[in-house]
Amino acid sequence: MSSFSSRKRFALATLSAAILAAASQSASAQLVCDELTTDTLNVIGVRVTSAQPVAATDALPAHCSINAITAERVGEDGKAYAVRFEMNLPDDWNGDFVHQFNGGIDGTVSPATGPLLGGNRENTALGRGYAVLSSDGGHDGQANPEAGLAGSGRFGFDPEARAFYGYKAVQVLTPIAKQIIHNYYDYDPRYSYGIGCSNGGRHGMVAASRLGDAYDGFLIGAPGFNLPKAGVQLAMDAQLLDSINGDIRESLTAEDRSLVASAVLHACDNLDGLEDDMVSDTAACQATFNIDNYVCPVGETENCIDPQKAEVLKAIHAGPQDAKGRPIYSDWSWDAGIAGSNWSFWKVSSGLPFWDGYPLIGIMGASSLAQIFTTPPTRVGPTGDDLVNYLLDFDVENGSRLINARRGKFHESAMSFMTPPDVDNPKMKKFQRGGGKMIIFHGVSDPIFSYNDTVNWYNRLDKNYKNGADQFVKLYPVPGMNHCSGGPATDDFDLFTRLVDWVESGDEPQAVTASLAEGNGERFSDWSPERTRKLCPYPQVAVYNGSGDPESAESFTCQ
Repeated sequence: MSSFSSRKRFALATLSAAILAAASQSASAQLVCDELTTDTLNVIGVRVTSAQPVAATDALPAHCSINAITAERVGEDGKAYAVRFEMNLPDDWNGDFVHQFNGGIDGTVSPATGPLLGGNRENTALGRGYAVLSSDGGHDGQANPEAGLAGSGRFGFDPEARAFYGYKAVQVLTPIAKQIIHNYYDYDPRYSYGIGCSNGGRHGMVAASRLGDAYDGFLIGAPGFNLPKAGVQLAMDAQLLDSINGDIRESLTAEDRSLVASAVLHACDNLDGLEDDMVSDTAACQATFNIDNYVCPVGETENCIDPQKAEVLKAIHAGPQDAKGRPIYSDWSWDAGIAGSNWSFWKVSSGLPFWDGYPLIGIMGASSLAQIFTTPPTRVGPTGDDLVNYLLDFDVENGSRLINARRGKFHESAMSFMTPPDVDNPKMKKFQRGGGKMIIFHGVSDPIFSYNDTVNWYNRLDKNYKNGADQFVKLYPVPGMNHCSGGPATDDFDLFTRLVDWVESGDEPQAVTASLAEGNGERFSDWSPERTRKLCPYPQVAVYNGSGDPESAESFTCQ
């Protein structure tokens, strides 16, 4: 990847040729797709398992769908490992490539449509004409059914599978995807983008640091770039919540969380110049809000916060510490989005019968911490109770040592294979020098990855670039939003178009208008369903102009 100006000249010089090539392929792609085999695709190390033309629908264009496998091997556990992937190649190709980074523990090949995040699930890269790649991250999440609910994380006993999950799958697939595009269209992609939220956001940040010259732009949501550290937080959360009444699932009710949200709004709602059931000035709120001011006095229980629950929430928001009082992960921002159901789904109760109602931290969080993020890994039982009990027994103060440990055949610690190499001193030099651009968004009320951790990462990056990080990275806080979406928030926005305009035309993004995502029923009662707000690039905040429709983004200015 070269500088913006040279990339732009290259794009202009080849645009007509690429469009003509794509148009030519549109007439013959179906025949070519029908004939695709391992031999005809001709990419070293790739075995095609299927290739079929897919007719256009209202949501997606006609395309060739290729399923294939690479990096096949037998692991130390005797299991078959490989990177399974899907590539969807549109007949009417726009000349560009999107790598869809998937979330969770990976383990399945999500359809390669390239959801563009920001609330509208029908808004996809494939729908816009991009060639799209999706993979399983180098392991099969269904390979260990005997392990029950712990099965998806059992690959953590294989050191190479850990590395593939952390960074190698993206590293291996990136040149393969570009070679497939070249062989299919007879043109290299003009621009390459990476998109993902949660663990997918982590994949993107790792790729920006490790493969900086392979991508032109990244759209990153709620990134778990310090995922092993966040895993230690989850164990602490489980222990604190369990201390309330002996059952995480019954620890904080919807009424409890609503009371906390009301307290935050009481203290912070008007800091942006308007009482609108939304906290736009997050930093000012942290300096203002004190939960102790809303704790029930002795003998009272109505419209106030239970003292024990307040102490638990204070400890959760402070983050885990080691035996010497040093932070292991991060603190968290108080925000009204704690009332969101997504917050509870992750931390308190999922309500899912096959998880015994336990939250995601009790199932996926425990499975990951035990088997992937700590060394040596711990074999946990198959039930929800087994997994939650692992969290309840976890030595939080010793957590930092466990996630940084290397032992025996495990030559890389979790903090080494899961995080960007420069995570504590971020620079992304190759990406920056090559003209790359990154947009990050993060819900202030994310219950799983701390928004504050992302802010602290950005501040370190900004310091390294002498207050110039915003020339290639923009961070957009989303007040009220939970993990990737949801919560009492304007969580429908299009940041991908802004990223493309920035990469390809040099149009630097500023304020972005957001609305309520379709299906988000968690707005507060006095919100208009048509409410819009401006998302401002950090450290700016949306401030009410003093007049105008309070439900319209046009009545706010980023300051």
